[in-house]
Amino acid sequence: MQRFTGGASTMRRTGSMISPFRTFLDLVFVGLALWLQWMLLRWIIEGAARSWAPGVRGMLRGAFWVSCVWLTGSAAYGIALASSQFPALVWLDWIRGASIAWAICTSGLFAIVWLWKRGPAFDPGRRRLLAGAALATPAAITGAGVFIERRDFQVVEQTIEVPGLAPGLDGLRIAHISDIHLGPFLEERDLRRVVEMANETRPHLAAVTGDLITARPDRLSDCIRVLKGLRSDAGVAGCLGNHESVARCEARVKDEGARAGLEFLRGESLRFRFGDAALNVAGVDFQRRSEPYLAGAERLWRDGDFNLLLSHQPDVFPVAAAQGWDLTLAGHTHGGQITPGFLTQYANVARLFTPFVYGSYRMAGSALYVTRGIGTVTVPARIGAPPEIALIRLCAT
Repeated sequence: MQRFTGGASTMRRTGSMISPFRTFLDLVFVGLALWLQWMLLRWIIEGAARSWAPGVRGMLRGAFWVSCVWLTGSAAYGIALASSQFPALVWLDWIRGASIAWAICTSGLFAIVWLWKRGPAFDPGRRRLLAGAALATPAAITGAGVFIERRDFQVVEQTIEVPGLAPGLDGLRIAHISDIHLGPFLEERDLRRVVEMANETRPHLAAVTGDLITARPDRLSDCIRVLKGLRSDAGVAGCLGNHESVARCEARVKDEGARAGLEFLRGESLRFRFGDAALNVAGVDFQRRSEPYLAGAERLWRDGDFNLLLSHQPDVFPVAAAQGWDLTLAGHTHGGQITPGFLTQYANVARLFTPFVYGSYRMAGSALYVTRGIGTVTVPARIGAPPEIALIRLCAT
């Protein structure tokens, strides 16, 4: 293996992920949830459930007021973070995310009840049955996402056709892992299982595209120790994500990774030879929307090589294509993370922020693959977007 080090990127990586805009969205979700729950209190508890026992109605009213306190406290927490610019603690961030999940589930209940009230009259027994189903369905779906799909790790194979690909790279396999978020909702035993599954694909190269941890770097050493078990012909190359920036541990990732044999590239590139062909792998820090994408990354591109860019942020793809990168590997979106099966991949929160949510994309002779990643953030659940180890296979056409 030959090593080529390009010029280092000078882009800034400071500050918190928390922004006034994100806090505004929190307040909108919280307000929506409170209003919808008030409607449900009137329609279900006082109307459809009038025949229920007084104790049941009292419990539902109590749950309503508890949720009001919960959601309001979550909103206050978001405002405090926006003003202080300190990263969120994991358990507080989960409370904030759970309020959003509550708003989404309540919206579904509102739609069910609205359609129900517009329909023909039902007998009391059937009405109670439908009310119970309406209350239980979101809980059942969320429970499946938390306890089952969140740990349903899959190997997803994706063939990238490359016109004129050198024979030495035809059939090259890249195991792509991203968005690990090692912590309370993804433990070391889960990550070891992911590493074993990646090794079973016998890749020529392993790529890790950022977000090893979530908000605090206290599990970083554990994550790198497990990732040290990745095996491939050329080794492991990676880049950093936005959560490394939030935790202010980018230099630590670079140093600890190097001691473990993991090359986290920060405006650098590595050059690998496979037969008579050369693979140039470059990595960049997380690219923020407030700054020009891939500034200086064109210096890492090598004429005559197959040029692979590792970028946690998938939005860089148009710029990467313009710079001539043959393939970009990215993560960040979690494939939407909450994507109900009866909707397309575009019907999720990630679609509000990027057109590159999940899968492969093409532009000007360049390719992009966005993986769903491994872990979770905000809400410890996956629905319709199971975690994946992506196996990228290059194919000559």
